[in-house]
Amino acid sequence: MLGNRPSPVSWAGTKRYSTNLPIQPEDFPALDAIIISHDHYDHLDYSSIRRLKNKTKRFIVPLGVRRRLIQLGVPSEQITEHNWWDELSFKGLTFACTPARHFSGRGLLDRNSTLWCSWVIAGQETKVFFSGDSGYGPHFKEIGSKYGPFDLTLMECGQYDERWSNIHMMPEETVQAHLDVKGGLLIPIHWAAFTLAYHAWNEPVERITKAAHALNVNIATPKIGEKVVLHSETYPSQPWWRSN
Repeated sequence: MLGNRPSPVSWAGTKRYSTNLPIQPEDFPALDAIIISHDHYDHLDYSSIRRLKNKTKRFIVPLGVRRRLIQLGVPSEQITEHNWWDELSFKGLTFACTPARHFSGRGLLDRNSTLWCSWVIAGQETKVFFSGDSGYGPHFKEIGSKYGPFDLTLMECGQYDERWSNIHMMPEETVQAHLDVKGGLLIPIHWAAFTLAYHAWNEPVERITKAAHALNVNIATPKIGEKVVLHSETYPSQPWWRSN
C-alpha cells in the first residue's frame, strides 16, 4: 500500500502521515513477486497495483483476490490464488498461505467474499512470517509448529481496540503471537502509516517495545527506508517516533 489514503476515493478518508516515501513505485527494481494478505484498502491499494503491475509477472494472493487484480489489468495467468495451508514453490522459495483471524471486503455488499491470510516465505536458509491482519488465536501456535522457527516475523501491531479483539491484536498479544510462531527478530508493522483506530499513533510501538523487552524478544523498529540486516549483533531500535 503506497497510496495516500486507504479509501475507495482519493479525496476522503484518513491520510498517510507522511507522503514523502523513500522510493516511488516507478523506481522499484523488477520484482519476483508481490504477495497480498487480503483485499482491504490499506492492504490492496488500486493505485499502487496500477503503478507496480509492470514491475512483476507474479501475484500471490488468497482466494477471491484474483478478480480484484484482473479488474486492474493484471493478466490472470500472472496470479496464483491460495487457500489456507496451500503451498507454492517459486524462485527457490516456498510460499505457504496460512490462517489469520480477520475479515475481507471493499464495500457494503461483499463482506467476506474473499479470503484473508498470513504468509510463510521459506528459503533454504531463512524463513519469514508475515502476519497480515489478525486477531490473536491458536492458529499462531499451529503455524509455528508446522513451519517455525522463523528468522524474522513481520507482525501486525496497530489499529486495534479492545472491541475489535477478534480481528486485530493488542501489542502485547503481538509479542505473544511472535513467540507462538517461534520467531527470532520481530518487526512490528501496521502502525506508522495511517490512523484507523482511536489510539495515539505512537502508542502501538511504545507498548510493543515494552512488552518485547519484558520477554527478552529481539525487536527492530526501523525508520521508513532504514535497512535491517538479519543476524546482526544489533538492530535499529532508536525511539525516533518520540521526536515527531
